[in-house]
Amino acid sequence: MPSHDGSHTRGRRPRRRFDDEYDDEYDLTRRRRRDDPPPVELDGRAGAEIDGPPEGDRWSTWDGADKGPEPRPGWVVTATGAVDTELGVLKTGKEADVHLLRRAVPGTDGMLVAAKRYRSPEHRMFHRDAGYLQGRRVRRSRETRAMAGRTGFGRDLLAGQWARAEFAALATLWTAGVPVPYPVSVEDTEVLLEFVGSGTAAAPRLAQLRPDADELADLWAQLGEALRGLARQGLTHGDLSAFNVLVDRGRLVLIDLPQVVDVVGNPFGPSYLGRDVDRITEWFAARGLPDAVAARDALFDDLLAELGIAQPGSSHR
Repeated sequence: MPSHDGSHTRGRRPRRRFDDEYDDEYDLTRRRRRDDPPPVELDGRAGAEIDGPPEGDRWSTWDGADKGPEPRPGWVVTATGAVDTELGVLKTGKEADVHLLRRAVPGTDGMLVAAKRYRSPEHRMFHRDAGYLQGRRVRRSRETRAMAGRTGFGRDLLAGQWARAEFAALATLWTAGVPVPYPVSVEDTEVLLEFVGSGTAAAPRLAQLRPDADELADLWAQLGEALRGLARQGLTHGDLSAFNVLVDRGRLVLIDLPQVVDVVGNPFGPSYLGRDVDRITEWFAARGLPDAVAARDALFDDLLAELGIAQPGSSHR
């Protein structure tokens, strides 16, 4: 006969019932006492993301991104084992923030890039984008309607479209020899760009400078050639000002081109071109550019000629 005095369970821990009071000294799910030492982490990275890199903030996004034009500069890091490390914020804006990023294979210096990240829908406001988007279309009518109606889905599409529009414009312009940062890659709403500066210090914006007469004349000449380079591609900046131009040790570089305008294809194109010329000339005039009005009109006429637009004089207002 089986014993009913419990002797057959002597020395064993009694089986718990579903309604037993929880034993603080013993965790059944972990099968060890709570005061036992924790298990040793096999890879020595307790609390770290198991798929994350051994250092830095993330693995390189190179594999999954659309790449910049070839031939690529020699400084571009393409190794699959590279790691991205955040170094701080370079600029904040209404549509996007720009971060400084180091991409490197562990143990090497790697490269510095500017990571331009377009904002999430609830923190983003694209200004005047209805006019800029003239001539830009997507394949699906549902997507076109969503962007026009500014639904959440539509705003996501707009952010991606702005990022890819800037990346495509930079790729075209860099290939054509226009002074713009090299576009390294684009993925979703993040564009990685050549970092323009010295060390980890970004080059100053044109608006920050107080050039002498000779420097001012040289910068005006560089600006004219840069805008003619845009015009040869049928484009104008669309939001040109002294804040969207960097000067890196005397070299002028155009930046912030998500709203680049197809002057011929966009019905507002000539107006955007005229505004770009007017606004940037105002800065040069305020710094003492001789005969600024004549210089502005001559530049505008040159750009119209490059674009193949027949327009008498410089009456663009």
